[in-house]
Amino acid sequence: MTAPDSLPLHALTEDNLASASPDLLRAMVKTFTDALMSAEADAMCNAEYGQVSDERVNHRNGYRPREWDTRAGTIELAIPKLRTGSYFPAWLPERRRRAEQALISVVATAYLLGVSTRRVEKLAESLGVTQLSMSQVSAMAKHLDEQVTAFRNRPLDAGPYAFVWVDALTQKVREGGRIVNVHALVAVGVNADGHREILGLDVATAEDGAGWLAFLRSLTARGLAGVQLVVSDAHTGLVAAIGAVLPGASWQRCRTHYARNLLSQVPKSAQPWVATLLRTVFEQPDADAVKAQMTHVLNALEAKFPRAAEHVRNTADRLLDRSRVLAEKVAAGQTAVVGLRYRLADGKAQLVASHGLDAKVPAAS
Repeated sequence: MTAPDSLPLHALTEDNLASASPDLLRAMVKTFTDALMSAEADAMCNAEYGQVSDERVNHRNGYRPREWDTRAGTIELAIPKLRTGSYFPAWLPERRRRAEQALISVVATAYLLGVSTRRVEKLAESLGVTQLSMSQVSAMAKHLDEQVTAFRNRPLDAGPYAFVWVDALTQKVREGGRIVNVHALVAVGVNADGHREILGLDVATAEDGAGWLAFLRSLTARGLAGVQLVVSDAHTGLVAAIGAVLPGASWQRCRTHYARNLLSQVPKSAQPWVATLLRTVFEQPDADAVKAQMTHVLNALEAKFPRAAEHVRNTADRLLDRSRVLAEKVAAGQTAVVGLRYRLADGKAQLVASHGLDAKVPAAS
């Protein structure tokens, strides 16, 4: 289920770390910030904290607290004090938001790349810190890894999660000296407060029924409950897994995947017209209007592209099954939900709706 037109994976990770879990992001930023300040203080002392060295030119003298207001909340910084002279991070007093964005980018990239000590060291260098010791880098990587693991295994106790979107992204990775495909399985849901939440993320070697079954079972084991509707692609193994693990939930075909399959039935020159025609179905105010517009769409397609019309006639029921009723519930609750896709081709950050709900979400920057 790879999407050719989607959001860069790095931008997706950074966006979701910044918006989906403030507690996780706040802890990660504090870990990096404290380690970077400690490394700079060690460089000024010409020796690591607590190390006995003939080359030492200064000593630590405790810490002074400082609050740092960020989008993830207020972070309590512990700025190292020196016995002689003073230390203050040059990147903190001015352009605080820029420094915060840089740290968030570092955290997101470290998470994405696996937070190995070598990679964390290079990421720290991008902030101008070149004196990190291997022990400091290892500690940063370990703390991040622990926090990410805790986030992935956290209880899903903010339910019921009425609406859930699941999808997979195929990525090429190096394994044992070979380039192989792996599949990142992602689930996003709407919690009881009406906020979008990343429910789970796992990696599978194959996008098959067994992988989806294990992934969905892990979500229910962590507390996923109250699901009314699951939106996904029509992958046979995925649909079967949804029915087995969430038997009380309705299933609806993902609008983006459906549109992509429909457009493959018509010439490229006609695809913009067909896409616009299909979109009008989802813009209707009620169920009766949806049915009437679908009849109009079928008639228009029948006149020019009979094969596309037959495709719509045979598959539209699952696309429209619950869309309008549930869309009205979402709109009434002012819920901002959107299907996230990952644009890898040209690096443009973009959010696109994958389910036909007219939700508004701030564009990624």
